[in-house]
Amino acid sequence: MSELCPRFEKAMQLISKRWVGLILSELITGNKRFSEMESNLPVSGRLLSDRLKMLEKEGIVERNIYSEFPVRIEYSLSKKGQALKPVIEEIQHWADGWITHEEVKDQKENIK
Repeated sequence: MSELCPRFEKAMQLISKRWVGLILSELITGNKRFSEMESNLPVSGRLLSDRLKMLEKEGIVERNIYSEFPVRIEYSLSKKGQALKPVIEEIQHWADGWITHEEVKDQKENIK
């Protein structure tokens, strides 16, 4: 049991880092270019780049470079990242059942 807590804590720190959940949700649907994610997510390019680098370092996201002209770079979930798919989907299922529109509205107003 002593090994479970640090591993669980590390997993929660990764998933709960701001914008990571949305980035993972975006990549669950398939490979994406940086510009696609930047336009689909309410996050700055700098922060998106930072989070993608962190997820790549953790082995959750892969950066795929295609030698075309112009060079095409796409991001995808690694095998480790794909293993998070049921977790992310279950969190979405839980949120759909338990988080109200009023709570979302209140959260957005508190961020402003």
